[in-house]
Amino acid sequence: MEKILIIEDNKDVNMMLAEALSSEGYLIKSSFNGIEGIKEAKTHEYDLILLDIMLPYKSGDEILREIRDFSDIPVIIISAKDMVGTKIDLLKLGADDYITKPFDLGEVAARVATNLRRLNRQKKVDKIFQYKDMMLDTATKSIIVNDSELDLTAKEYLIIELLMQNQGKVFSKGNIYESIWKEEYLGDDNAVKTHMSNLRTKLKKANPEEEYIETVWGLGYRLYKE
Repeated sequence: MEKILIIEDNKDVNMMLAEALSSEGYLIKSSFNGIEGIKEAKTHEYDLILLDIMLPYKSGDEILREIRDFSDIPVIIISAKDMVGTKIDLLKLGADDYITKPFDLGEVAARVATNLRRLNRQKKVDKIFQYKDMMLDTATKSIIVNDSELDLTAKEYLIIELLMQNQGKVFSKGNIYESIWKEEYLGDDNAVKTHMSNLRTKLKKANPEEEYIETVWGLGYRLYKE
């Protein structure tokens, strides 16, 4: 089930969108200001974001710029600004679609479905990801570090794949557990810590001179920011 983040300060509009999209079968999280919205986008995994432009504390275009630093998640702008120049600027910043207020809920649902279909098609295409001297091939499920292939368990591979596909994004132990183990996280982080420790040991053995995964205290893990 796809998860959608709605960043919209007008509570009535936010709740209207949330209700309409929930009825379409999506899991919805609502944020009501810019700071709360970008924090949610950075610390949790979503499939699509609906983003208002005029937000308290941090504007929508600032949020879009920050999101594009760490993720290619589809972002649909919802704004009262209908000037062509504004739409072009936001699309150039990395927005995937633009809906002008007032909007039809049926159109919003259709645009969301279209962008998610496009995302799912892209996910089916095998990709190669690179970070420092590490290369991950999703077709062969292999990882090369310092010209040597790592011997990883399935869970270790999925952890590093998650981090490499979302470079710059912080994943909490709960995020990692639910993404990899596909079970509800109940607060026992031993499984994640053990696999992360083993993964780091194998990476260090492959290249003792390099650092790959960093702990962001109080938040979780990510690839070291260059």
